[in-house]
Amino acid sequence: MADVPAARDGLAELYDRHHRRLYRFALRLARDDDEAKDLVQDAFIRAASAPVPADPNAAGAWLVRVVTNLARDRWRRRQIRDAAKHLLGRESHDPQPALDAAATVRSALASLPPRQRAVIVLHYLEGEPVSAIAETLGVTQVTIRWHLSAARKRLQKVLQ
Repeated sequence: MADVPAARDGLAELYDRHHRRLYRFALRLARDDDEAKDLVQDAFIRAASAPVPADPNAAGAWLVRVVTNLARDRWRRRQIRDAAKHLLGRESHDPQPALDAAATVRSALASLPPRQRAVIVLHYLEGEPVSAIAETLGVTQVTIRWHLSAARKRLQKVLQ
């Protein structure tokens, strides 16, 4: 386990070198102190478990991309929650329409080929970025984007 202290030292050095700049960047994206701190913390959590470029400039760029992706994912989730609150506020509190919609979506997802279903679930339900999905599935990012596009088209047809 000699690698653990070295990895910890590398992460500490990465933090010392980039955290101030990353926080300022995250604060501009989030416009909220707590949210910015969360974004930076989540970025360094990812850095602890992902291969970070060895070059300090490349590592800084990588961290900026991670914060950008995290902020975008949080914004998307917030938009979906706000839309759901808005829709649910207009309707009665009968849960049946929501249950029916969920069953319809599950059925539509089940109609997708396995690879497309996996890509949709990882990206939209798990919030994974395209790059992480590509690495997980062992394919290129272009292939993941193609699967996302094809799956969206197929889902649109099924759900109409």
